Amino acid sequence: MTILTTEAGMSAAGQSSKTNRFPFQPASRDLIRVGGSRRWFLQTGLAGFGGLSLASILQLQSQSAAASETPRPRDKKSVILFWLSGGPSHIDMWDPKPNAPSEIRGPYSTISSKVPGVSLSEHLPLQASIADKLSFLRAVDCKASNHTPITMQAGNPLARRTDDNKDGGGYPSMGSVVARFRGANHPDLPPFVGLAPSWNADVWESGHLGSAYKPVKGLELVGKFGLPQGVQIDRLQDRDRLRQSFDRMRRDLDSHHMLESLDRYNSQAFEMVAGGNVQKAFEMKSETDATRDLYGRNSIGEKAILARRLVESGVTFTLISGAWGYFDHHGDSVQWGGIVKGLTPLLPQVDRALYALVTDLEQRGLLDSTLVLMMGEFGRSPVINKDAGRDHWTNVMSMVVAGGGLRHGQAVGSTDDKGYDVKDGLVRPQDLAATVYRHFDIDLNTHWISPQGRPTPIVVEGGRPIPELM
Repeated sequence: MTILTTEAGMSAAGQSSKTNRFPFQPASRDLIRVGGSRRWFLQTGLAGFGGLSLASILQLQSQSAAASETPRPRDKKSVILFWLSGGPSHIDMWDPKPNAPSEIRGPYSTISSKVPGVSLSEHLPLQASIADKLSFLRAVDCKASNHTPITMQAGNPLARRTDDNKDGGGYPSMGSVVARFRGANHPDLPPFVGLAPSWNADVWESGHLGSAYKPVKGLELVGKFGLPQGVQIDRLQDRDRLRQSFDRMRRDLDSHHMLESLDRYNSQAFEMVAGGNVQKAFEMKSETDATRDLYGRNSIGEKAILARRLVESGVTFTLISGAWGYFDHHGDSVQWGGIVKGLTPLLPQVDRALYALVTDLEQRGLLDSTLVLMMGEFGRSPVINKDAGRDHWTNVMSMVVAGGGLRHGQAVGSTDDKGYDVKDGLVRPQDLAATVYRHFDIDLNTHWISPQGRPTPIVVEGGRPIPELM
């Protein structure tokens, strides 16, 4: 199992200059082995997520839940968000302009999809084949967005990059709002997990909503739980060896009555590991070669498999980023290249990952309960520049929606003939947020309390669920 996790990212062919054999590495190679000490999980397993121990996060979540009248969910609903970091080109993917001049049309031809009248880039044939299960939002307003995940992941035009150490204005991401007002689908799993190699660049966190609702760094999760020295990371796929190791550890702890001395939250943190649910979520051996081939043996494909496993295990909101900035296709003179040299090799990976996830979720009976989103921070300029690339474009972008029990098999909205701006069917960031919260049955009039004591709405500026999807 190889998942690319370097911040340097992947080449045009989707391969990183640095790779780990398995990304879930312990934070330290000096973990105390089981048998040498029973305190390994206190010394390393409760190491902080973003400066907080796991036990502290559990305590904060418990306190917040006790203060809230929101009931725990009875049905399991989830979101998987593919974050195409850098800004995917709407014209070269989901909103082609075959009749525009060549400098706008770009190098790709178009293909018909399963939905009459909806055409896609020639490099998205798998998505075209399941277009009846997808909605292509072609008129997404991204004017408030910048080269960060803030605005679109918050679903909030008031959450912006400001470059003054106050980015986001304290507004939380959609995932953090879901963590606060919905919670996890299983008590042993975190509600919000990010699978991203570059955290600050690709994942927006909880803002002023509070540390208890930050996303967990999924690519470090096992390391943060601090597996004992005797359990090598490359053996996590050996379920028998893993189970035996934890059974020995539990017996050893019980024999010394250590669990009795732990407070409630430390004990719960231990049980999250030793109980096996966390490890089961990250255990990859049960995935067949056929499944891995279906998703694609690359960064975004492997993470999509893991996201599906997290949904099955009880994580509520999972965010996937293949690599930092890998859709930032300014031209052949920069890291990610232009359209032909940079974007072309990535499109089959994105095409396959979304196709595989939607197909797999449907076969497992999980598609209606799982809302799948694929998007970036903005679109790219309609005119190909002198370096064979496209620059940032905040007038409009495209994205894809699947699952969630919504109405699909359509293109929602449109842009003008050259892809410069919205023509009709406008979708705003706050409309996206309202759609996500409606999926989770979260009251759209819900507020959270800012550090200044002010009620702050989770949906701002008249956001409403996207009507075409309802």
